[in-house]
Amino acid sequence: MPQVCAKLLPGVLSMPGFVACALAADAPATEAPVFEAARAMAHIHALLTWSPRSMGAAGHTRTLEYLDAQLRADPHMDLSRQNWAELSADGSTMAMTNFVARLNPQLKNRVILATHYDSIVRAYRDPDAARRSLPMPGANNSASGVAVLIEAARVLSHARHPIGVDFIFFDGEEGPLSLGAGDRNWRALGSPYFAKHIGEFYSGKLPVAAVVFDMVCKRDIRLHPERSSLDSATPDIELLWGIGHKLAPANFPSSMQGIVLDDQTALAAVGIPSQLLIDFDYEPWFNTTGDTEDKCSLESLQAVGDVTTAFTMTRLRSTAH
Repeated sequence: MPQVCAKLLPGVLSMPGFVACALAADAPATEAPVFEAARAMAHIHALLTWSPRSMGAAGHTRTLEYLDAQLRADPHMDLSRQNWAELSADGSTMAMTNFVARLNPQLKNRVILATHYDSIVRAYRDPDAARRSLPMPGANNSASGVAVLIEAARVLSHARHPIGVDFIFFDGEEGPLSLGAGDRNWRALGSPYFAKHIGEFYSGKLPVAAVVFDMVCKRDIRLHPERSSLDSATPDIELLWGIGHKLAPANFPSSMQGIVLDDQTALAAVGIPSQLLIDFDYEPWFNTTGDTEDKCSLESLQAVGDVTTAFTMTRLRSTAH
């Protein structure tokens, strides 16, 4: 794997796994930065240095530290954590944390961009039975969503006019066993908790839209509207895919995919128009030891990032008055 330049990732020089290195050609500073896929890829690389990132694992705590280091430097960002306890399948107590970064929290007109930061504890779907007890790296599931949100936060914080965006990193999307679909009794944990305590962040007016990101870095990604999201956010789906058709038509086909239960479900249930951005066609690497950084694409990350930032600013402008 390539070295991760500390220059790309300020605030983490003291963390193991990072080295200081010079960039061959730094881009000049601009008043309005654009989404840079290379930065997002560097975040994926960093997160994979401490897999698994499941509840109770050291990588879970390290991921929270990383989110704090990346987002705290922005003077317009308010950081908070929701901490609670869940019972695991064996009756033990699991410490849970949702990480919430609110850009310009004083603004009432808001959009949620969300993902989950936990990863599954082991590669239970690996074709090699001898490797199924090994950690699942989780480049696509779930480092890609985390990386897109961190980079999108950098870009959106420099919008021409201040905008209200909540970047939410949910815990426990992979369920009580940290095995995702490998758990027959799977249920998301972090997003239902956030939805149940929605009043902690919004008094009166709920966000006008929410987009949830899951598995968004695969090479030649094809993102289809998710069927259950239509019940909650049809106009927002039309807006996002309209932008997608313009900016990255090959990556945003308009044909529908089936229902995928994810963190958008809990947000929609409390009245926030919510949609899921996911490419579920990730064979043969889905939840195996093969979910590694080399399966991710700069082109796919760029497409998702460009569409995300354009959608967010357009959606907020449409409800500004």
